[in-house]
Amino acid sequence: MAPKNQSREARERLRLYQARQGLHERQRRRRVRDDVVWAGALVLVAALATGSQLVHASNEGADGAQASASATATSGPTPSASATAGNTGDVPSKDIADGATWTGTLTLNDDIDLGIELDGAAAPQATSVEIDLIRKRFYDGTTCHRLADSADFHFLQCGSANGDGTGDAGFQYGPLENVPSDGRYAAGTIAIARGASPSSQTTQFFIVTDDTTLDPSTGGYTVVGKVTSGLSDLVSQVTSQGIADAGADGSGKPEVATEITGATIRQEK
Repeated sequence: MAPKNQSREARERLRLYQARQGLHERQRRRRVRDDVVWAGALVLVAALATGSQLVHASNEGADGAQASASATATSGPTPSASATAGNTGDVPSKDIADGATWTGTLTLNDDIDLGIELDGAAAPQATSVEIDLIRKRFYDGTTCHRLADSADFHFLQCGSANGDGTGDAGFQYGPLENVPSDGRYAAGTIAIARGASPSSQTTQFFIVTDDTTLDPSTGGYTVVGKVTSGLSDLVSQVTSQGIADAGADGSGKPEVATEITGATIRQEK
């Protein structure tokens, strides 16, 4: 169980994220409303000029379902989330990524600056989710709770709201995208953690710190992008310092407490 102050921080982070999400949605609706009003005025002018009658219909649906997945660390780079048949909660639109390459930084412990690149063409849904979370500062102050550095796999897992493998932003999503068919994840790969279901991806991700092969028969993991610089700093300052209380699979909490202290993202032109 997470400490009480950690749970309060997670609830506050979720509240702030949802508040920012609500602000963005209100701004979007206001833009849509203004566009409709302006278009209606033009239609009215045209109708009066031509004597014709035009009818414009707009149908907007919204799924108000909310879901909060409980997640705990398992033997692979995944949270153990409840299996779902499809997306749950208010999943950011996959159109955010715009089929483009996005670059930015992920800062750990104030002095490890990782250059990152997200592939909006190969993984539009996952990239859109990461862009939205970074823009709304969901990750700021969260902990990278799990480090694996064994003969089989090497990664640092981050992004849970509570900093211990539990908590999210109130949604889960799929599908899996850009999954390596051979199960090979090169050093520097950024992939999305998940539970048993392809639609159980949420806020957690993992950074592959050395070439790793993961069993592809389980469905694999969405490769959302890669680290373009700073990986050696992560390895020397975190990975090489070891794992505290490693489990049977060789993974556990990093000996060096690791926190996301900043993140930026922008679209490449």
